Amino acid sequence: MAKSTTTRRRRPSIVDAKQAVDLATAQSYSENVFFFVPNLIGYTRVIMAGLSLHYMSYHPIYCTLLYGVSCLLDAVDGMAARALKQTSKFGAVLDMVTDRCTTSCLLCYLSAAYPDYSILFQFLIALDFSSHYMHMYSSLVTGSTSHKLVTSDVSRILSLYYNDSRVLFFFCAGNELFFVSLYLMRWTTAPSGLPFLEHLTYPQIMARATFLIFAAKNIINIVQLWKASKILVGVDLAERAAARAAEAKKIDSGEKQTNHSS
Repeated sequence: MAKSTTTRRRRPSIVDAKQAVDLATAQSYSENVFFFVPNLIGYTRVIMAGLSLHYMSYHPIYCTLLYGVSCLLDAVDGMAARALKQTSKFGAVLDMVTDRCTTSCLLCYLSAAYPDYSILFQFLIALDFSSHYMHMYSSLVTGSTSHKLVTSDVSRILSLYYNDSRVLFFFCAGNELFFVSLYLMRWTTAPSGLPFLEHLTYPQIMARATFLIFAAKNIINIVQLWKASKILVGVDLAERAAARAAEAKKIDSGEKQTNHSS
């Protein structure tokens, strides 16, 4: 237990915000975090995602290709960061923000395309943002250097999800494929003609094939939200207990001084 706690809580030295701004402003070209290869890939993802949104309402082929490549680059930037030893906090946050915003924009379109299910898509956006924000914040307040450092003593599900890159890719890719399938279903009417599935279009087949992955991914989001909530409440309880102990110690010290004076 002690070993896993140490692994999870590698508290870095605290850098003052003004000092951090000055360091970022004065960084040289030889060590410029903004220009790290993984972060350049991240900027490319943002541009491609933006272009996919531009084409979303009238050109499904361009939109799907741009959106798909942007999502696939999500796996590439992590590999580049580890291979080139260019991991960074900025890159990790850029990656997460890009993921959340890209998926949310697609869900906004699906809300308009499927108005009867708009409340469901809105719920998925809220769940995605809240679970990842609370998970990130709970990681910070417990001193973790990365939101992906989750041990099995905290959550076996989240530990498997974050610590095995194949599992993470499987669920993230399957989730995105399900949403892309719903998008393409609005544009495709030709039956696939496949045996036993001849009445279904290819997007409908893909949506059915990835539905369970989508469902599991969002169950993981719920688990992540719940575990992060418990961690934050636990930190609150620990801090309140420490404050009460400090106050009791202060009162006890004051009483001893009073008795000594008497």
